[in-house]
Amino acid sequence: MRRLALLLCLLVAGCGFGEGATRGEVTLTVTRDFGNEQLHEGIDSETASEGDTVMRLLQANYDVETRYGGGFVQAVDGIAGGRADGRRADWFYYVNGIEAPVGAAERRVTAGERVWWDHHQWEAAQRVPAVVGSFPEPFRTGIEGKRFPVKLVCVGDAERSCDEVQERLERAGVDAVSRSVVQQSPGEEVLRVFVGTWADVRGDSVTRRLERGPGATGVFAQPTSTGDAIVLLDAEGQPIRTLRAGGGLVAATSVEGQAPTWVVTGTDEVGLAAAAAALTEERLEQHFAIAVEGGADIPLPVLRPGTGP
Repeated sequence: MRRLALLLCLLVAGCGFGEGATRGEVTLTVTRDFGNEQLHEGIDSETASEGDTVMRLLQANYDVETRYGGGFVQAVDGIAGGRADGRRADWFYYVNGIEAPVGAAERRVTAGERVWWDHHQWEAAQRVPAVVGSFPEPFRTGIEGKRFPVKLVCVGDAERSCDEVQERLERAGVDAVSRSVVQQSPGEEVLRVFVGTWADVRGDSVTRRLERGPGATGVFAQPTSTGDAIVLLDAEGQPIRTLRAGGGLVAATSVEGQAPTWVVTGTDEVGLAAAAAALTEERLEQHFAIAVEGGADIPLPVLRPGTGP
């Protein structure tokens, strides 16, 4: 595992982890460039106190500089927000794969959560509301300590791929997964997973936003409205390559005030099957989204040659 596991030794009363709880595990990951480089691999497990915030969790293991009265991170181990290679970049954090709506000094951790900090440029996408790299979260633990129902929406001729997605969710410890062929509307307390070829899943209003690019969804892949191609983008939102027959995509996004919608899709049934097979912790770990082509995973955004670690 590339993540840092932090065991929280908690008092029985008042810890917020549920009546009678005495300990929980919180996972901390710190990366840069959309998860392409991890900071401090192999740090030993630490103990955090009851009621710790995301900020205190980070400060316990890294050299952190803050701003705005200590509520926001300016730099971690000397990697600072501001401009990177002439482009605006900052630190962002996600809890269970969801971009946090509050400052790190306000957000308190809950047992089972996965906290992920990443330093990246944001001119092409000012918000990345959801990422897939904390799988099986948010499905297993939920959001802010509350588990939500998981709605698996199988669109078109996707029965076999839907079976595989459901099996992989259940194998990862996600129970109470319900299936539907009706494209249920998004909501604050429901986690949706759309499974189908792009020509089929684009009928959903949230999913279809991927065609508008990362500025609208935070996903650095842009399926075409015809459904037969997926354009992969770099961190600046520029096209790098195009997947056609056999291309797959696993991504997550959300609209303001709604729980995330995950998309397991492809240009055709072969690409869809490849995307469904990629729904594992090992393959999604530390990726904002992934495309699949010819059995190979392509982390998104795509690194240009000569960039990254």
